[in-house]
Amino acid sequence: YRALIFPLLIRAGKPTPFFTFVLAFLFCAYNGYLQGRSLSNYAKYPSGWLRDPCFITGFIGWMIGMAINIHSDHILRNLRKPGETGYKIPRGGMFEYVSGANFFGEILEWFGFAFACCTIESLSFALCTLFILGSRAKQHHQ
Repeated sequence: YRALIFPLLIRAGKPTPFFTFVLAFLFCAYNGYLQGRSLSNYAKYPSGWLRDPCFITGFIGWMIGMAINIHSDHILRNLRKPGETGYKIPRGGMFEYVSGANFFGEILEWFGFAFACCTIESLSFALCTLFILGSRAKQHHQ
């Protein structure tokens, strides 16, 4: 969502530097490769894994995180009218509880994914997401 769909939905604003785009693309591609390779080549699950409470809890956490993320991004995209500039404080949804609701949703997504998969690779990415987006959320809050 963050790498492929969200960029197509945002309105014109400050352009993303090309180097930042390349780094983000490489990071997402490499993470996708690691997650896919981990799940397809190394992870071993029992036949009833999809009914396991760990998988179900993780999947529900991933779905809730995705819904929060998408809804929060919708709120952020519609903060300003076309041509309007300046900072606005988002209201509604999870923004009533946390100032970085979009970051919170994405962090929840990846921890749900990690819980559902139970692999070191998925946990590693969830922790990276927490530290990277957590620091961005702190900056936005300030």
